[in-house]
Amino acid sequence: MNRLTGFLCALVLVMLLSACGPSGKKDNKTVFKLNLDEGLTSLDPAFCRNRNTIWMDNQLYNGLVQIDDSLQTIPAIAKKWEISPDGKTYIFHLRNDVFFHDDEHFKNGIGRKVTAADFAYSFSRLIDPKVASSGSWIFSDKVTCKEAFQAVDDTTFRIQLRQPFAPFISMLTAQYCSVVPHEVVDFYGKDFRSHPVGTGPFKFKYWKEGETLVLLKNEKYFEHDAKGNQLPYLDAVQAGFIDDKQTSFLEFMKGNLDFLNDIDGSYRDDILTKAGHITTKYKGKFQLSTGPFLNTAYLGMLVDTNLAIVKNSPLRKLKVRQAINYAIDKRNLIKYLRNGLATPGEEGFIPKGMPGFDADKTNGYSYDPAKCQKLLAEAGYPNGRNMPVIQLNSTVAYHNLIEFVQGELERAGIKTNVEVMHGASLREMIAKNGINFFYGSWIADYPDGENYLSVFYSKNKIPFGPNYTGFNNKAFDKLYDASYHVKDDAQRHAIYQQMDNLILEKAPVVVLYYDKRVNLYQNKISGYSTNAQNQLTLKRVKKAE
Repeated sequence: MNRLTGFLCALVLVMLLSACGPSGKKDNKTVFKLNLDEGLTSLDPAFCRNRNTIWMDNQLYNGLVQIDDSLQTIPAIAKKWEISPDGKTYIFHLRNDVFFHDDEHFKNGIGRKVTAADFAYSFSRLIDPKVASSGSWIFSDKVTCKEAFQAVDDTTFRIQLRQPFAPFISMLTAQYCSVVPHEVVDFYGKDFRSHPVGTGPFKFKYWKEGETLVLLKNEKYFEHDAKGNQLPYLDAVQAGFIDDKQTSFLEFMKGNLDFLNDIDGSYRDDILTKAGHITTKYKGKFQLSTGPFLNTAYLGMLVDTNLAIVKNSPLRKLKVRQAINYAIDKRNLIKYLRNGLATPGEEGFIPKGMPGFDADKTNGYSYDPAKCQKLLAEAGYPNGRNMPVIQLNSTVAYHNLIEFVQGELERAGIKTNVEVMHGASLREMIAKNGINFFYGSWIADYPDGENYLSVFYSKNKIPFGPNYTGFNNKAFDKLYDASYHVKDDAQRHAIYQQMDNLILEKAPVVVLYYDKRVNLYQNKISGYSTNAQNQLTLKRVKKAE
């Protein structure tokens, strides 16, 4: 069975599962259909490390808190919370009407009520070396041991931090921080990935890897809309796994998909004008929803001169790195390769759409060939003469973008050799400090600028964290440490802006653009989310017949 056939068979499965009501009469059931073109690795929130897993886990699970479309942290299973004056103790008061989905490993197969002990178990699991969760970083440097998570009673949960961390509440909105039931997880072990049980608006029904995934409405879900109607409105969610983007677009145009994320370059010009509007050919045929997306696309440059690979690289020189920043016309890049669906990266590393972003407070780089040439000459490479060829590494998915960059650098006299690699291989080489110049992107795990600045903190250098450029700056580190203690958002954002300006001054990266969320919905879909994390939230979605 090929993936497209499996996708269509799953639709039949969903309709059969929900075709008749209690009276035996046919009901009008609503099934939301989407495609996960990059596959799905797990449905265990402890391994929620990529977009598709985050999307599906967002339907299956809840945490203490969640974000709204304005990226504000709002209650979820925790109805309220308190933070101690020293910023180290967090006390959460839980709802007492939240139940896990039904599963045979509960008494009588009925999902039990969620208690504070379940959060203590779930969070302890994240930092358990035996689990090896990709989300261990959430707590690993913030708590001393599992005893930091305490169930005071069934509805009171306490977390004790080693030191204050002002963005902590925001961090808890990450899908890694979902609550799971110990009896089900303990029974399945690693196989919990394909036997998920949570508290979310949809419950697991069926998953045939690489072919189809089916989730059904959770009739016992605890959230309601403003009028008191129980969520979710949909009866089911069905996901297919068509890896060819053009095929998935054709399925969308046939009405076999209700949602499509992003528009592939191979057909972008057919759908969008250079200004990012729907072309006459497709006008009125679907809804296009766009807005800021917390994703910074950049070129990383290894700057740690203690590494042998850096010692003979021209990128070790600050003025060369600054020259490269001035050499690239980011506005043309967005116009011709993104059809206007991005914002030029002319400010800091923290992207547009992040709370506290202020273009007037950061001093970034815009296209300036004259400044580029001046800096190259000062670095000892007038017009690029005598500069060694620099190898630039990327993946197949971004070959058009990298070819554009290569052309811009060539025009400035900076010669590059582009090597295209598989994504996994590139990530491995970057994580080993094995590449001097590379394409990267950083998508927010949670809506706070600290998440982006952590990429440059010296204590996060490989192998301890995501400081892939080997950046080390004492003034930056001092500000980073100080920000942990600043509770006031405006004051903390001002510190973030100082840190961002230090990054720009030392230029370990070229910020290419801040991405935009590009979502296509069928005209009969309403109630979809529009948040800058592109977090697919389906509990309020409605589908007209």
